[in-house]
Amino acid sequence: MRSNFKLLKKHRRYSDEFKRQIVADYESGEFSVRQLERLHGVSDQSIYNWIYKFSTFNEKGFRVVEMKDSSSKKLQELEAKNKELEAALGRKQIQLDYLEKMIELAKSELDIDIKKNYSTPQSTGSGNTKKK
Repeated sequence: MRSNFKLLKKHRRYSDEFKRQIVADYESGEFSVRQLERLHGVSDQSIYNWIYKFSTFNEKGFRVVEMKDSSSKKLQELEAKNKELEAALGRKQIQLDYLEKMIELAKSELDIDIKKNYSTPQSTGSGNTKKK
């Protein structure tokens, strides 16, 4: 004899504080609904419901619609910005390596010590210093 069991759906309950934080992240423009969905494992419909309920910008009678293309476009823009910053960092590292090499050459070939010498004794003021 088989008994019929209803499939139990697991319902998660989220605190109002968590919901408000999700809405605040969305309103700040830091995350899209799709990104919040992936990040927190919450359905997009739940997030939209929270936006309708808790948003300070949403007026009654208006519907929030986010185009999927806009979030992918935002992601592409961020990736392009990341590449640009990595290229700038690479250029700065090359400049740093060049300057360090020039300092090294000045010391070895011209006997000029450009780097600060940390082994010199500190000054005690305007009094006479002892010479070693």
